[in-house]
Amino acid sequence: MSKVGLIIGREYFTRVKKKSFLITTILVPLLIMAFYAIIIIVAIKGGNSSDSGKLAIIDEAGLFNDSALSSIKQKGFELVKNETETSFVGKYKDKGYLGFLYIPKVNIEKPEGIVLHSQSSISLTRSNEVSDLVNNAVEDKRLAALGINPEDFKKLSANVSIQNTIDTKEGGKKTVAGISYAVSYLCGILIYLMMIIYGTQVMRGVTEEKTNRISEVVISSVKPFDLMMGKIIGIGAVGLTQFAIWIVLFVLLQGIIPLLMPDILNQAGNAASAPEASSSIGVMKEITNGLSTLPMGKIIGWFMFYFLGGYLTYASLFAAVGSVVSEDQQEAQQLVFPILMPIILGFVIMTNAVQNPDSNLALFGSLFPLTSPVVMMGRITYDIPLWQLLVSAVLLIGTFILLTWLTAKIYRIGILMYGKKPSWKEMMKWVFRKS
Repeated sequence: MSKVGLIIGREYFTRVKKKSFLITTILVPLLIMAFYAIIIIVAIKGGNSSDSGKLAIIDEAGLFNDSALSSIKQKGFELVKNETETSFVGKYKDKGYLGFLYIPKVNIEKPEGIVLHSQSSISLTRSNEVSDLVNNAVEDKRLAALGINPEDFKKLSANVSIQNTIDTKEGGKKTVAGISYAVSYLCGILIYLMMIIYGTQVMRGVTEEKTNRISEVVISSVKPFDLMMGKIIGIGAVGLTQFAIWIVLFVLLQGIIPLLMPDILNQAGNAASAPEASSSIGVMKEITNGLSTLPMGKIIGWFMFYFLGGYLTYASLFAAVGSVVSEDQQEAQQLVFPILMPIILGFVIMTNAVQNPDSNLALFGSLFPLTSPVVMMGRITYDIPLWQLLVSAVLLIGTFILLTWLTAKIYRIGILMYGKKPSWKEMMKWVFRKS
């Protein structure tokens, strides 16, 4: 056990002390939090930036009455009088307008000939605003022509918002379905990526030591199985360390941001409570409220378990492949492809499971050991029966033990084999060969 511990320590500290590890581990949460802060700033500062891109309106059809002036001005539009389309084309830029909307006298039943003038392409958002403005004005005119008060008609329109409330011992907690979906998807894709990234690191580490003949020296004093387990556990510990640092940094940064940017956050609170609050601010508030209703302890705990279980299961397979290939990366890719197939299958099933967590496909993917790490994390924010979690965990642990025992037989032969690329058929013979 002491020899395995030495190998684990060597693999762990060799990678943790690298500058690339330190840079990646610290920069990733910093970049994410910086991106989050930029979103807040843009949402606040950019939410009221319509004045920088004002559009003029020449309304010969009379779609906009005096009562509409204040509302269209708030949206960055201004009515211009005593001008024609021809006379205003050469003036609007000098007057500080991004462009102008020309509305000729039109038939309300079939309005045609409306033109938006500008000297460059109008953004999609602004173009949609113009379309909505004109469509609403035409609808109001049609209602008025039918003797219907547009304001009374708007009162009849329904836009019901249904709030999902989770009943807990502490009382009802409001949640957002999209948050559960996003967290489940993020957890699933993280497991998917980490299994591939760290599994590939195991394979490359074994291949490099074999190519440099280091493994021959190590095996003279350590059993091949101990060497393989030491590499797998050591590299897995690096992944856990990275996750732990990320979690700590995220918690610290969330506490530091209010101290670093108190003015911005105060503006965010004021904007969220204002009648013309930016939709971005409202969305961020919903995200915060939605996250607070999720069982984060359960999510993080099972995430760590499935990361370890999935990583250990596949790392043994990657180590076996690394032991039978040399410097030819094409050989490694050919042998790795069958290992990647169930991981990719798990990702495909997970994309369905986050939308239909109780489907038969999601249940199968959650219990099948080669896909359960990815698929189960895609369901983790939903109410999963305890028996499914326990059965999935037992099957994953059993599969890890079985695959480690089988791949160790491939590893002990392949690590000392040079000059020949074995096929999967030959490797299966090694598995069932008596010691």
